[in-house]
Amino acid sequence: MATILITGGTGLVGNALTNALLQKGHHIIILTRQKDKQSGISNLSYATWDVEKMQMDEEAITQADYIIHLAGAGVADKRWTAKRKKEILDSRVKSGELLVQSLKTISNQVKALVSASAIGWYGADPEIPNPNPFKEDDVSSDDFLGKTCKLWEESLNPLASSGIRLVKLRTGIVLSKKGGALKEFLKPLQFRVAAILGNGKQIISWIHIDDLVNMFIAAIENENLNGVYNAVAPNPVSNKELTLALARAKYKFFIPFYVPSFILKFMLGEMSIEVLKSATVSAEKIINAGFHFNYSTIENAVSPEALS
Repeated sequence: MATILITGGTGLVGNALTNALLQKGHHIIILTRQKDKQSGISNLSYATWDVEKMQMDEEAITQADYIIHLAGAGVADKRWTAKRKKEILDSRVKSGELLVQSLKTISNQVKALVSASAIGWYGADPEIPNPNPFKEDDVSSDDFLGKTCKLWEESLNPLASSGIRLVKLRTGIVLSKKGGALKEFLKPLQFRVAAILGNGKQIISWIHIDDLVNMFIAAIENENLNGVYNAVAPNPVSNKELTLALARAKYKFFIPFYVPSFILKFMLGEMSIEVLKSATVSAEKIINAGFHFNYSTIENAVSPEALS
């Protein structure tokens, strides 16, 4: 079994991925800023790093066979002030630069690095429906998230010349009962209100967390995977379709309610652009590479069984 070093291992995706890899018998090392943190779990350990000081636990790099890079400040956690936007960008770019520096200066046996990215790389659909979903070779958007994703991915590009296989997964909206975007969609449903955002026509490119975890594992195990892949399910849906699917999975009776765009703009500020943006993203490349989705439609992805 392999030793896998994970950054961002305590987040939503990191927790699910760590559990799945432990079940497969791998040894996991999670990078943390907390010194002397102990896991109490066999095959799970912690090592320290400090992105701001560009410091890395050398032994963790030496031991690793693979690296999964998930670190980054939550995009939707706080209002996008200038300070918060800098945190979002720096947490991704500087952590990538630290990994590159460490792999170039510390003796290691790393075979591949698999990094999260995001479909924020792409701009808005030119029309709805969009007959030409965004693909991996499309240029990045010039908005905040597009520029952030571009710099995020570019921070790791120097590894391409070092013989380390580099895979980048541009992740869509992750559906998980344990948090993330789905938690926000479900809040109004406590009151049997299906809150449709704006006109509800904007397309959401989503992925069930189990499929995302399996995709990261496939990126480690399949040596033929290389470069950028969209981590989205093959059937994107409108905001209205997603909201109603969630409501139907939970209740027989509910009230659809449209939340006007101006209210979202007032509440969220610049972040409302992303909430209201339509982005139809293609899963064709990863499917052609042999990946199988367990949750390919929104109905099975939000069913009680899928989110149990």
